[in-house]
Amino acid sequence: MSTVLIADHHPLVHEGIRGILKNNPSLEVVGSVRSGMALYGYLSESQPDVLIIEIDLPGINGINALRIIKNDYVKVKILVCSCHPEEVYALSALKAGAAGYICKTSKLEEIEAAIYQVARGGIYLNKKITDNLNTEIASDKSFIRKFKKLSTRETEVLNLISSGKRNKDIAEALSINEKTVSTYKTRLLKKLQVDNIADLITRARLLQLNPT
Repeated sequence: MSTVLIADHHPLVHEGIRGILKNNPSLEVVGSVRSGMALYGYLSESQPDVLIIEIDLPGINGINALRIIKNDYVKVKILVCSCHPEEVYALSALKAGAAGYICKTSKLEEIEAAIYQVARGGIYLNKKITDNLNTEIASDKSFIRKFKKLSTRETEVLNLISSGKRNKDIAEALSINEKTVSTYKTRLLKKLQVDNIADLITRARLLQLNPT
């Protein structure tokens, strides 16, 4: 069973998500907070499998907070459930470390599906955005060719980077030292011809949405 923490300043959202998940044997709401201070306090004591968060939560710095949370609590999977339309913030949230983005106006079954998808380690975006990204990736044949030429170890490092792992975590997972991880990062930037790690993560995650 995956544990879920709700971070939102609207009581209706807390009750709504609890209601959606009450009969789901795979997902259990273990807590709820209504401010950034309460959120960080909770996370310092216990980390849920899934954090459902509104980027307008009082006391946090929007998208930047996602980066901080993902950096400090690597294993926590983040699903943004926001009043803002996906077209505005979804890609920024994904780039910052979120595993999914869904609008509060979505149907209840879609919200439940999004939570379940993220809990399983997947990425969730609505169909319209996913279709647009799939089209973009499909048109970028050169990047796909470069991606397919990566070695097995390079692909392993890239997948761990895109899941939000730090150098130390990657080193431990692959039984290599942190300096070697840094070398792999430099090599990936060069081989895939992207300018920085953030762009590398974004492209990797888009490919995971559509593994052509």
